[in-house]
Amino acid sequence: MTGIPFLIVFILAIVVMIIMISKFKIHPFLSIMLVSMVLGLIGGIPWANTTDADGNTINGIATVIGAGFSSTFTSIGIVIIFGAMIGTFLEATGAALKLADMVVNLVGPKHPELAIELMGWVVSIPVFCDSGFVVLNPIRKAMVKKTGTSSVAMTVCLSAGLYASHVFIPPTPGPIAAANTMGVGEHLLLVMGLGAIVSIPALAGAYFYAKYIGGKIKANDEADSVNEGEVVQSYEELVASFGKLPSGFMSLAPIIVPILLMALSNVSSILKWSGALATACSFLGTPIIALAVGVVFGIILLVQNGKADKLYDLTNETLKTVGPILFVTAAGGVLGKVIASTSIVAFITDNAATLQTIGIFFPFLLAAILKTAQGSSTVAITTTAGIMAPLLAPLGMASVPMTALCVMAIGAGAMTVSHANDSYFWVVSNFGGMTPDQGYKTQTMATLVEGICAMAGIFVLSLFIH
Repeated sequence: MTGIPFLIVFILAIVVMIIMISKFKIHPFLSIMLVSMVLGLIGGIPWANTTDADGNTINGIATVIGAGFSSTFTSIGIVIIFGAMIGTFLEATGAALKLADMVVNLVGPKHPELAIELMGWVVSIPVFCDSGFVVLNPIRKAMVKKTGTSSVAMTVCLSAGLYASHVFIPPTPGPIAAANTMGVGEHLLLVMGLGAIVSIPALAGAYFYAKYIGGKIKANDEADSVNEGEVVQSYEELVASFGKLPSGFMSLAPIIVPILLMALSNVSSILKWSGALATACSFLGTPIIALAVGVVFGIILLVQNGKADKLYDLTNETLKTVGPILFVTAAGGVLGKVIASTSIVAFITDNAATLQTIGIFFPFLLAAILKTAQGSSTVAITTTAGIMAPLLAPLGMASVPMTALCVMAIGAGAMTVSHANDSYFWVVSNFGGMTPDQGYKTQTMATLVEGICAMAGIFVLSLFIH
């Protein structure tokens, strides 16, 4: 099947996949794999390996699926694991709290909403937004009581800050997976830089919405009467539970050292260094090696914190956490490989002029549909990346900068919107002392504002990036 009929089948396949995940609660891995197989067979991929009239081998559906699965694991598996381990170590040693303190000191106590938003943004670069909110929520509550700021405004700002880096900035697994699936895994520094830039309009939009909605809605915890001394003590107890917090340098090192190593590799390439120095820079700047160095600094943090004996358990828990992400990401790679092996790429190439009118909004809309329908930002990011990977060239997005920007558009879509089928919605609502109805007015609307503002920034960038 080719042409318009197969394009319709492709759209129906995506709809069926969304329904399977959201309505019938079938695991995304199984849903994506099943849809990939059926779509491939309808698209003309043979049941088994065969040869054409010229003697060339035509891969069967099993071979195509295997190739898509293995290639995804080869490119991103270790990177995702190392990134998640760094986040786990920062959380377990109190380094995440130290980073939060540093942000508050930088911004100042007179701007608590901005401080908590930037705090979340920094902490969620290595830490999942769900756990990041739980870790930072006691600080948010303490700041609310100390400053008299709206609890709702602080909740929305913390949520938005965490969410922005969660969908835009590696080493969070979603952006890493998307970057590797779409062929810019060796340019993580560019992806991180664009993620930081795109975060600005997202954070700004969410900040102003938080200030607005904070004056309209009161959370349950704002009715509590707790005096300032008790709140300060509770915060001190939280810090004390980690013993002595790590130094600022050691808290930053697991994140900043990999960034510096990747930057040094880029500098070496630009300046055309040669010899042993160039080799060392190239080796250390490879994302896997750079993040491995970050893991080493994380282990040093554990040792300094007296938690070296927890290394095995923390590593084990990290692997349990990233396992589902890895398999869903690999399934997304399978879907991308199947799409690339059918006639849909040729069809899009022939009609590229029409689809290019949608431009950078195409991946945004696709990711937004997936996110809103099934709830998981990571699933939306990885699935959309798998679909987009073979379509980049036909859509005129094959250059490294445009592909990286496409990763950003997918991230913006994957935050639009968080509602009742998203675990993060319930984390924010419950820990923020809000009812589900209030959660829709705050968390859901804030993520809508955040996604649209981010996409507006991405569109502006697309006018200058080619």
